Amino acid sequence: IFSPFDPDGPESDAQVQSLKEKAASLPSMAGRDLAHEVSCDTKYAYESARVAEPAKDGPHVVVYDFGMKRNIADSLVGRGARVTVVPADTSAEEALALKPDGILLSNGPGDPDAVVGARETVQGLLGKVPMFGICLGHQIMALAIGARTYKLKFGHRGVNQPVQAAGGHRVYVTSQNHGFAVDEESLPANAKVTFFSPNDGVLEGFDIPEHKAMAVQFHPEACPGPHDTAFLFDQFMDLL
Repeated sequence: IFSPFDPDGPESDAQVQSLKEKAASLPSMAGRDLAHEVSCDTKYAYESARVAEPAKDGPHVVVYDFGMKRNIADSLVGRGARVTVVPADTSAEEALALKPDGILLSNGPGDPDAVVGARETVQGLLGKVPMFGICLGHQIMALAIGARTYKLKFGHRGVNQPVQAAGGHRVYVTSQNHGFAVDEESLPANAKVTFFSPNDGVLEGFDIPEHKAMAVQFHPEACPGPHDTAFLFDQFMDLL
């Protein structure tokens, strides 16, 4: 079996040094707008390979692609929605012109504070139609309402990350992969905390009831992964 690194091999010291140099040369995620690099180029109607007979007259959801996982769109289509995916640089006016019943801000990579134009776009959408933000979308929605984001030292990674419902003792197992988080203390008064991490207290979700907006840091669409929080898609569909 080929191994790129043999700790007992004659070149082990050189290999270790080479790996250290490669790791040290990686740029920091802070300040990098990676969402625009991975987003789609043009809008398109999403066709799910997992839903045999998608609804033709269900509510219309516009999904901002900041690096969207397909199962986000599948989770919506599976609940009777029609989905249009739009690029990360789509303006609020362009999105609203599609006559959506709701808007979803997807997951994606990079620094949320560096995603050019995103917070201004969300500011133009809040209160117009129900909204749901996931992972990077959660962070962007927070920035749009005046909150702050920050880089975690290690991040939350893996498919067994616990989140606790605010005001109660119920804990859900979630899939997470994020290096940035929202500063809970910076949330405005109209935002209600819904979830937090029992491991380190990091904010994991909030609602803005007056705008029919909800956001979570974890992945309720995780596939494969825990399905504990898939009900959040049902809650979003109820808002529509």
